[in-house]
Amino acid sequence: MDFSGTPALALLALALLWVFVLRNRRRSRLPPGPTPLPLLGNLLQIDKYRPFKSLMELSERYGPVMTVYLGRQRAVVLVGYDAVKEALVDQADDFSGRGPIPIMVRATKGYGLAISNGERWSQLRRFTLMTLRDFGMGRKGMEEWIQEEGKHLVTRMRTFKASPFDPTFLLSCAVSNVICCLVFSQRFNYDDEHFLRLLQIISETLQFMSSPFGQMYNIFPWFMERLPGRQHTMFAQIVEIRQFIMDKIHEHQKTINPASPRDYIDCYLVRLNQEKQNPSTEFHHDNLLSTVLNLFLAGTETTSTTIRYALSILIKYPSIQEQTQREIDAVIGQERCPTMADRKSLPFTDAVVHEVQRFLDITPFGIPHYALKNISFKGHIIPKGTIILPMLHSVLKVEKLWETPWTFNPHHFLDHDGNFKKNPAFLPFSAGKRSCVGESLARMELFLFVVSLLQHFTFTCPGGPDSVDVNPEFSSFVNVPRRHQIIATPR
Repeated sequence: MDFSGTPALALLALALLWVFVLRNRRRSRLPPGPTPLPLLGNLLQIDKYRPFKSLMELSERYGPVMTVYLGRQRAVVLVGYDAVKEALVDQADDFSGRGPIPIMVRATKGYGLAISNGERWSQLRRFTLMTLRDFGMGRKGMEEWIQEEGKHLVTRMRTFKASPFDPTFLLSCAVSNVICCLVFSQRFNYDDEHFLRLLQIISETLQFMSSPFGQMYNIFPWFMERLPGRQHTMFAQIVEIRQFIMDKIHEHQKTINPASPRDYIDCYLVRLNQEKQNPSTEFHHDNLLSTVLNLFLAGTETTSTTIRYALSILIKYPSIQEQTQREIDAVIGQERCPTMADRKSLPFTDAVVHEVQRFLDITPFGIPHYALKNISFKGHIIPKGTIILPMLHSVLKVEKLWETPWTFNPHHFLDHDGNFKKNPAFLPFSAGKRSCVGESLARMELFLFVVSLLQHFTFTCPGGPDSVDVNPEFSSFVNVPRRHQIIATPR
């Protein structure tokens, strides 16, 4: 039998299929977008090192709601404050779905809070928010934990005696210890080798997710699973973190006092026991392990990265650092611990912390949402199964809403009298029903740690302010700042 015409017939069939797809797309009221290629979609039109910039450029042609194809996966991109707000806030129920991000699905085995939907998401989010609130107002709330950890951080920084050091893992230790107190009722020494190993894994995971390899895994997981590469190392490392968490859960099961829960795990185990006769409950060990993993990963790296970036910014702009320290000295001094109640009396400092978050733009895509049903939006139909990318980058850095969006400028958050002012476009934690569950904790950590550090140190670097590059080292799923050697000179 002659098979010589098979490749040509296959290509013809593929071409005809793609013509059918494109015609069907036009009839389906999908948002407009660039014409995709078979299998690759629009990947060749997207810069793998700065994908969000490519999408911003495409939106100039196709508008604030557009369709692109990431490989075979259809995605609708929302650009600008109006489109993002209308979707996430005004149509919050329609856009509350979370996409099955392949890396996260593999890491969590599909369980936990971050990528769940429906009743699982509803139960876990409500419980987590309630638990965070209770510990924030409890006998030894989050504010006190952060204050105590701030003292440990200052003490460790003093040991460098004004010599250069990389603050990356030191800041990760401090921030992660707050999460550890909340979840495990335990903090770790900054020299604990096991603890440092876990922090290294978290850092490498974030870098992988922001690399072209990470993007490729999320777009072609079935293909990347069959290739050698960093993805296999990363998933093996995540198994280490899962085992660490499982060991802590087993310890809690042996020592728990249901009448006096110590932390998040205890509270969850109490609830699990209460609902053990409920066959439809979402309170089981798989969801506990993966939700703690969610809290540990997200609560460590994003906040510590933002604080590290804040130090780079303060070194880059010494006049801003000096003005912030003058305000702190006048209101708090250099002896007592800062409190969240001080924030109202520190408008410039508060503005600096907010501007650090805006300027870093740590998650330019936001966390992908997902159409759990057909969604009617701005005259278009977003079909069920579509990934939705709310471009937080387009909200945090748009000229219409920020006077100098591409310049670090604390006056974005100050009125003419120097009082702090809010901006509705400040959405680093996203918005709506899928906004960051740890937002209140992260805000508290950022303010208290930054103020505490500036109380006790003036920050510089060996090469001077001009040597500090505040552009990200990696830009994709997250913006990862460059690492710099810093000098913390006691005041």
